[in-house]
Amino acid sequence: MKILSAETFLKQDSYSQAFDQNNRLLDEKVLDIIQQVRQLGDKALFDYTEAFDGVKLSQLKVTAEEFSEAKELVDESFISSIREAKDNIEEFHRMQLEKSWFFHKDSGITLGQMVTPMARVGVYIPGGKAAYPSSVLMNVIPAKLAQVGEIAIVTPPQKDGKVNPYVLVAAREVGINTIYKVGGAQAVAALAYGTETVEKVDKIVGPGNTYVARAKKWVFGDVAIDMIAGPSEICVAADDTAPPAYVAADLLSQAEHDEQARTFLVTSSQALAENVKTELYRQLDSLERNEIMSKALQDYGNIIITHDEQETFDIVNKIAPEHLEVMMENASDKLPLIKNAGAIFLGKFSPEPLGDYFAGPNHTLPTSGTATFSSPLGVYDFIKKSSIIQYSKEALQEASDSIISLAKTEGLTAHANAIYQRRDEKNA
Repeated sequence: MKILSAETFLKQDSYSQAFDQNNRLLDEKVLDIIQQVRQLGDKALFDYTEAFDGVKLSQLKVTAEEFSEAKELVDESFISSIREAKDNIEEFHRMQLEKSWFFHKDSGITLGQMVTPMARVGVYIPGGKAAYPSSVLMNVIPAKLAQVGEIAIVTPPQKDGKVNPYVLVAAREVGINTIYKVGGAQAVAALAYGTETVEKVDKIVGPGNTYVARAKKWVFGDVAIDMIAGPSEICVAADDTAPPAYVAADLLSQAEHDEQARTFLVTSSQALAENVKTELYRQLDSLERNEIMSKALQDYGNIIITHDEQETFDIVNKIAPEHLEVMMENASDKLPLIKNAGAIFLGKFSPEPLGDYFAGPNHTLPTSGTATFSSPLGVYDFIKKSSIIQYSKEALQEASDSIISLAKTEGLTAHANAIYQRRDEKNA
C-alpha cells in the first residue's frame, strides 16, 4: 500500500486508465455474448454456463425441491440473522416510499403525479469468488416495498449445478420463488431480451463482475439498470484519534472482495499513516483471502497524507467513494464537509460491514466516482412517475392565447391548431 502526498495522488490517474483499457477489451466479448443470447436463447445460456462455470445444466430454473433442500443445509443462526437484518432493511427503506399526489387550482385545473411500480425486475446476485445472501435482501426488499409485480433472480450455479443454499434461503425469506442458474453477461442479456425460459424484465439491478457491469451498460436503453458498478471501494478519513487496528481492519474488509478493490486512507497524521500500514500487513497474515487482499492493496491501495482537515475532505470529495468512514473526533460534525459518498459511516464504532449486512441502508452503492451524481439503491429505483394534467373548458380558454403564441414561436402550427379546434364551438 502506497503512502502519497495529496499533491502526488491528485496527479495520478493510473486506475482510470487501466480500467478504461480493460473495458475496451471486454466490450467485444460482451457484445458477442449478448448477440448469441438474443439469437439462440436458452441454448446460449446452457453453452455459456458450461464454458464459463464448468457446469452442464439440464434445466435453468431452481426447483421447489432445491429450495427445500437448501433450508436443510443452513443453520438456524443464519436464518435468525437474515430475519433480523431483513427487519432493519425494511424499516429503513419503508421511509423511502412515495405516494401519488394531486392539487387543484382555480378554474377547474387538476395537476399531479401518479406513482406506479414496475411490472417485472431482474436481480443479479454474484456467485463467483463468494456467495452474497446479503445482496438478495438489499436488492429484493426495496422492490417488494415498491410493490413490483414480479421479481426474478439470476445467479451462477456452483460446480454441483446447484445455487448456493444461503442465497436460496435468503431468497425464500424475502418471498422470491423464481431463480435462474445463470450468471455473467449472458444472464444480463437473458433478462434484457428474454429467452424460452427467462422472461424479459423492465429493469436489472444488483452487483456483478466486470462482464456483468459492461453487459448492463450495453443493454441500458432496452431495459433500465440501477448503475454500472465497478470494483468495491472504501475510503477512511481519519485523524490521530483513530485506532490503527480499526482502520486497517476496515480497509481489509473491502480489499477482500477482489483484486481490483480500491482502498484509501486519507489523513493529516503521518504517524497514523505509518501505524496503519504496519497493522495492515500484521492482520493480513491471519485472514483467509490474503492473496486477493495483498494484490488489491499493492495495485489499488493508497494512504494519502494531507495538510489539514479541509484538504482531507477535498480529497474525499474528489474520490467520491462508495463507502466513506469518518473516524475522527466529533465525526458527525464533519457531515457538512462531505459532498460525494455512497454511504457514510460516522465514528469508530460504525464499521463498513455494519452497512453491508445489518444496519438497514442499502449496500448497492455508486462506485468509481459516480457518487458525484448517483445514489444508493432504494425503493425509488423500482417506481415510475406519470404527470397528471386535467383542464376544464374554461381553464383551457384562459390559457389558449399563451399556448398558441408559444407554439407559433416554435413553428409548430399543428400544436396551435389543437388549441384552435377547441376554441371553435362547432367542434365541441
